[in-house]
Amino acid sequence: MNANVTVIAASLALAWSIGAHGQAPSASQGGQDQQQSAQQSDKQRIQEEHQAAMEKCKGMQDNGKKICEAEADGQKKVAEAEAKVKERDTPKNRLEAAEAKAEAQYEVAKAKCGDQVGDAKNACEKEAKATKDGAIAQAKLESQKQGSASSGASAEPQKAKTQ
Repeated sequence: MNANVTVIAASLALAWSIGAHGQAPSASQGGQDQQQSAQQSDKQRIQEEHQAAMEKCKGMQDNGKKICEAEADGQKKVAEAEAKVKERDTPKNRLEAAEAKAEAQYEVAKAKCGDQVGDAKNACEKEAKATKDGAIAQAKLESQKQGSASSGASAEPQKAKTQ
């Protein structure tokens, strides 16, 4: 009789634990939900910061307004690119973030050149473009180094196995 009670108790405990396990969300789904929630909050924060920055620009006039708007747009693009890196850190995403920074800096510098006229304005814009091109070239170089370092590391063990 004591054995029958033990078997029944064990069966009930097993049935209860299986039922409870089936109702609980899986750990990977819970992690995905948290990650999606964090991504949404990042996107919302970026959008709110951009709107606040653009609101500050409304009271400005002429070139000051263009500079302010270029800064606000640049900050938004950089923040979005950095959020993408935070979400998935790959060489491609890091390159895109570096390019977004260079592009944002270029747009602000170009807007600042609007205060100048004639040859000075042309020289200012050429300098801004050269700075942007240099920053993008440097970012691409860094990306290639990271890509070759990771592929080189994976090729090394294969060579050792074949010898």
